[in-house]
Amino acid sequence: MVFALGVVLFAVGIGVSIALHEAGHMWTAKALGMKVRRYYIGFGPKIFSFRRGETEYGLKAIPAGGFCDIAGMTAIDELAPDEVERAMYRQKTWKRIVVMVGGIAMNFVLGIVLVYVLVLGWGTPDRVTPTTTVQGIGCVSTSQTEDGELAPCSGDGPAAEAGLRTGDIITAVNGQPTETWSDVVLAIRDSTGSADLTVDRDGASQTLSVPILQVQRYVVDPETKAKNSTTVGAIGVTGGPPPNIRYNPIEAVPETFVFTGDIFVQTGKALVQLPSKVEALWDSIFGGERGLDTPMSVVGASVIGGQAVENDNWQTFVGLLASLNFFLGVFNIVPLLPLDGGHIAVTIYERIRNIFRNRRGLPDGAPVDYMKLMPVTYVVIIVFIGFSLLTLTADIVNPIQLF
Repeated sequence: MVFALGVVLFAVGIGVSIALHEAGHMWTAKALGMKVRRYYIGFGPKIFSFRRGETEYGLKAIPAGGFCDIAGMTAIDELAPDEVERAMYRQKTWKRIVVMVGGIAMNFVLGIVLVYVLVLGWGTPDRVTPTTTVQGIGCVSTSQTEDGELAPCSGDGPAAEAGLRTGDIITAVNGQPTETWSDVVLAIRDSTGSADLTVDRDGASQTLSVPILQVQRYVVDPETKAKNSTTVGAIGVTGGPPPNIRYNPIEAVPETFVFTGDIFVQTGKALVQLPSKVEALWDSIFGGERGLDTPMSVVGASVIGGQAVENDNWQTFVGLLASLNFFLGVFNIVPLLPLDGGHIAVTIYERIRNIFRNRRGLPDGAPVDYMKLMPVTYVVIIVFIGFSLLTLTADIVNPIQLF
């Protein structure tokens, strides 16, 4: 029941995000004197609608999007006589760009608000002070498949047998200081025989001699990025996440923008890597491992939202919804029709073309013929639909499990 509630709440959050995106287009268009004929949430059969002023507002049955119908968004739109002068394609360049950016900006604003809630409510990981705290202690798997799956193991590993405890802070391995968990991992991987671990336990320092097991692992070559099977040292220990820093309402403001910057960087990387994840998604449908970094559909995101609520992990719920809004905003900037970025690109092209025409003593050229761009637009739409079906299938057959 709690899981289902979480799924519904996250789906509502997605719906609100889309509604505000379209509202951003509507509000800016109205503010700049353009006519907004219709503003609808959802697609498919109409559930209800009402008219206020010159705009029809409504809700449709499938909550998977929405649209804002601005009169004359392109030159191929049919216009009523009273709409000609207010047609969007006839407006100044800056006005058209502001309207298209309005939806993108709403996603960014909503994302920032959600990040502020996250920062104020739960804090953010300490990105300055690294942690080498032991989070988990267990057995050691002796082998690993190329897709990352470890062979089953049981019993205590060397770390447990040597007396290492959860919460211990590893300050050195074989006398070499360890400032990050990566330092700990690399030092143990390169060790043979046994390793002397210096740990801080409840403020007191002590040294433990831990036997090193030689195991098979796939390690990524930092230069070629290839996975190579090799023998490394292991002791059966995992690191903990960095501690969270809490903020008051004032301190949370600058931290919100710092943390938002981090999310933007990760969002940009995810967008660039999107095409390379298609093969991994395809493999996951047919039994391969589903990586945590593979794309997901709104269904998959809603399921994770439900898992977060079920586990009382509201910070994950809020953070995921914020990340989704940033992704929607960045994705819509891509200069391809029918995305907002595509319309912005057309508008900028028209302006640059007209500047050069005017310098040659020629009048402004005709608006871009969108009919000539339709083949490219259809290709983009088909790719989007195919990718959406791929992620949806993967989310049904082999969903991502965070908890």
